[in-house]
Amino acid sequence: MEHPDRIHLRDYIVSTEIGAFQSERGTQQRLRFNLSVDLSQPVSGVGDQVDAILSYDVLTRAVETALADQRYNLVETLAEKIAAEVLAHPNAARIQVTVEKLDRGPFALGVTITRSTGRVEATASGASAVVLLHKTAIPAPAGPVVIVPPAPGLPLPPGGDQRRIALLALDQAAWALAGDLGLRVAESRTELEHAILAGHPVVWAPARLAADDSGAGVDPFGLALWLARRLDAREVLLALPADEAMPDLPADQPVPVRRTLG
Repeated sequence: MEHPDRIHLRDYIVSTEIGAFQSERGTQQRLRFNLSVDLSQPVSGVGDQVDAILSYDVLTRAVETALADQRYNLVETLAEKIAAEVLAHPNAARIQVTVEKLDRGPFALGVTITRSTGRVEATASGASAVVLLHKTAIPAPAGPVVIVPPAPGLPLPPGGDQRRIALLALDQAAWALAGDLGLRVAESRTELEHAILAGHPVVWAPARLAADDSGAGVDPFGLALWLARRLDAREVLLALPADEAMPDLPADQPVPVRRTLG
């Protein structure tokens, strides 16, 4: 029997907070990740074209995305999340994920799981998701819409991490907007994906996902574009007042943007 071609990521070490014990809370510890992915198509026919293969970036990004999504008690849960992230890619057929803790003693403690396409619930494709920047009084939308709240327009306290403070202010705006619209708030990628799969609109509180990525910015428009790329959204809608001009778009913006007045 011919074995499939595979790519791998070995000895990728990241420090993060993880663990169910009280002694592990508030403490960073090293995790080592090893991923091996069986490809759905052999590499012999790709013609040296990078877009025709499963990029190694998919593997490192799966680890980074899973870690950014939430704090985990169990490495088993983290491994499942990574497997789902990779198997969402059409060129991935099967994956083996090993996650090990390196700081629990003079040894490595961990888990190895093997998953195939169809055996895990892959992360939500954002193909049907819409990211909406809400800046005017429009009715609560229906369907898989992720709403980004407008800036609250309040003075921020001086000192400290100003970027994190600004994101926390947007979180407060998200909760207020959700109350006005009668919608739920989503903070993690898992919550966003669940809402998209269920076809429910939600309001996004951005601090949890965006705090550690300086490329996300802190202005609601930049955050909306950043989230749309992360979710592979169908489009970005800007619910703007009639007298407000459309903002300038980045030259490399991959997700279509259009204006709506509700």
